[in-house]
Amino acid sequence: MKKITKCVIPAAWMWTRFLPATKALPKEMFPVIDKPVMQMLVEEAVWAWCTDIIIVTWRSKRAIEDHFDSNFELEERLDKSGKFVYLKTVKWLNTLANIVYVRQPYPKGDWDAILRTKTLIWDEPFLVFFWDDIIDNEISAANQLVKAYEEKGTPIICSTVVSDDRVSNYGILESSSNDDIFKVERFLEKPKATETKSRNANIWKYVMTPDIFEYLEKSVPLNWDWETRLIDAFELLRREKPIHWIKIKWTRYDTWSKLGFLKLCINEWLKRNWFKDELIEYIKTLKLN
Repeated sequence: MKKITKCVIPAAWMWTRFLPATKALPKEMFPVIDKPVMQMLVEEAVWAWCTDIIIVTWRSKRAIEDHFDSNFELEERLDKSGKFVYLKTVKWLNTLANIVYVRQPYPKGDWDAILRTKTLIWDEPFLVFFWDDIIDNEISAANQLVKAYEEKGTPIICSTVVSDDRVSNYGILESSSNDDIFKVERFLEKPKATETKSRNANIWKYVMTPDIFEYLEKSVPLNWDWETRLIDAFELLRREKPIHWIKIKWTRYDTWSKLGFLKLCINEWLKRNWFKDELIEYIKTLKLN
């Protein structure tokens, strides 16, 4: 079994939900205090022993590339001013991993973004992180996924339980097994709550095996809107080969939503002991009613 050393991060969405901020600044670069969401994902992959990060971008996402590149003028100024802690932090960014970029010319969806990395992945298993799920846990989602893959040797999908009113917002996984790692028996893309008894929702963190590219190339839309999605390829693959999913341990922050992003920021503030008490005291002064 080949080790997982590569991680793909699709980042070519326009993110109209956060306009006007995303008109000039990629949503993936929104800072959680002082660290962009994209950096949090890259670090998670690196801590899971990934050495190569493939970020799928498009023409308005140059800020992502610049963030992980060197900045000689900034580094020189920090050095001359004696701000060595900041200098170390900045220089560390371009040594995190071998980061390469693939351009997606048109916003054609998650399946197209993954397919464009085929020649870089070749015949290796790989992690996939979509930017809008940040997991806070002592053992990262990446490490839990890798461990499950090493046990099963199949594609592994993250899952969480959702309420009845949220079923139609997610891809739903059906299974009759009760193991810690479940075999997927059917994928449903955003079904109505009455169409399935399962409340196990697909979260956009995966381990994929290289055979996924074959199914991406021949998949056809299985959805009411006739848009091809990654879950369509998963369903085709599942019919011929096993796919598993796990309910990983976590606190999940859905940064797709404004509230989810705000919760993530507050959580990170509270982790910093030198700000925690002051933040709590400030919140207590707010008129919340």
